[in-house]
Amino acid sequence: MLPFTDGAAGLQAESVPLREIAERFGTPCFVYSRRALTDAYTRLDGALGNLPHTLCYAVKANSNLAILNLFARLGSGFDIVSGGELRRVLAAGGDAAKVVFSGVGKSAQEMNAALRAGIACFNVESESELHRLNTVAGELGRAAPVSLRVNPDVDPKTHPYIATGLKENKFGVAFRDARRIYRAAAALPHLRVTGIDCHIGSQITELDPFRDAFAKVLGLVDELAADGIVLTHVDLGGGLGIRYRDEQPVNVVDYAEVIRDAVGQRPLGIMLEPGRSLVGNAGLLLTRVEYLKPGESRHFAIVDAAMNDLLRPALYEAWHEVRAVQPHAGQARVWEIVGPVCESADFLAQSRSLALAEGDLLAVMSAGAYGMSMSSNYNSRPRAAEVMVDGDRAHLIRARETAESLYQLEHTLPA
Repeated sequence: MLPFTDGAAGLQAESVPLREIAERFGTPCFVYSRRALTDAYTRLDGALGNLPHTLCYAVKANSNLAILNLFARLGSGFDIVSGGELRRVLAAGGDAAKVVFSGVGKSAQEMNAALRAGIACFNVESESELHRLNTVAGELGRAAPVSLRVNPDVDPKTHPYIATGLKENKFGVAFRDARRIYRAAAALPHLRVTGIDCHIGSQITELDPFRDAFAKVLGLVDELAADGIVLTHVDLGGGLGIRYRDEQPVNVVDYAEVIRDAVGQRPLGIMLEPGRSLVGNAGLLLTRVEYLKPGESRHFAIVDAAMNDLLRPALYEAWHEVRAVQPHAGQARVWEIVGPVCESADFLAQSRSLALAEGDLLAVMSAGAYGMSMSSNYNSRPRAAEVMVDGDRAHLIRARETAESLYQLEHTLPA
C-alpha cells in the first residue's frame, strides 16, 4: 500500500489528511510514513534471506531520532560519517556494535569516541588515517577494527555530485594501492584488519555498476587472502536509487542476487549501507502557497518552503513531483514553485502545470532523504517541523525551530 494517497479530504499520509497535519503543526513541515519506512527496510532485509548480513542505515540520509529508533528496533545497524551522527545513533537506542564509521576526515576526537563506544568497524579512507587511528587506539590500549574503503573506479551512471567511486573522487583509496596499504595496516600494532568496503555512489538505478564494483572488490579479497590477510566481512556500501519521476529503480531481489553471485562461497559477513532507498519515498515536504505572481515570461508560485528546507533542486536541479493536497477546479498554469529565500536558485520545482490559488497546500514528494538532513538556517529561517504518521495518528518528532533559538549560542560584544 502506498504511504501517500488521495482520500475524501485530499492527499493523506497513511490515514491522516495532510490538511489536518498543516492545521495542527503548520508549514513547512516534513511528513513521514512509519509504514513506508518499515516496509522499505523489511523488503531489503528479506531479499537478502539467509545471507549473513547487517543493514547499516546511512544516517546522513535522514538523522531524525525517531527514524533512527525505528530502524534500530527493526534490527538495523548504522553507517555514520561524524561524531555527531554517532551521538545521535546512541541517543536513539542504536547498537554501537553494529555501527560502521565512514568518511574521509575523521578527527582524533571522533576516533576516540567511537573506540570507547565499541563500534563494529572504521571504514578507513586514506593511509594517513590508518596511522592516526593506530595512534589513537594505542593511547586507549585498544585494537581498532578496520576496513579499507577501496575505490574501484566504476562509473555509477548517476549525477556527478553523488558519484563516489571514480578515481577522481575524494573517497577511498585507489584500487591499485589497496594491497600495499592493507599490508601496511596489518603491520600496525593497534589495528585489527577485519574487512573491505566500497561505495560507488548514490541514486544508482542499474545493476551493472554494482556488479562490476562487487567483482573487483571480491577479487581483491582473494588476493589479500593470498597475502595472508584473511577478511571476515565485506561492506558493499549503498547507492540504491528510488523513483522520483520516471526512473526504474533496481529490484531488491535482483540486487540481492548480484550480491550472492559476487560473494559466492566465500565465508564473509555482508554489510550494506542503504540510505535513500529506505527513507526517500517515505517522506514529503508540506508547504503552503503564499503568493501567486504571474509574469510576462514565467509565472511564480511563492511558497513558504525554500531551498534552505529542501536543497536538492537548487544544488543539482533534482526533480521532485509536486502534488496539490486538495486539487480544485480551475485553469491550470505552468508555475515555477519558488521560496522566499533571496537567491535566484531558490526553487523547489520548475515548469509545473497546476491549478493554484493563494493559500493552497502543496506536497513536494520523495523528500524523505536529504531533505531535513541538508536543511539550513539561511536567511535566519527556522527549520521545519517533522511529523511521523502511524496509521491514523500523527506524532511530532521534531518541533519547529523558533527565531530566538537560532541565536541562542551567539553573543554581542561588550560595551
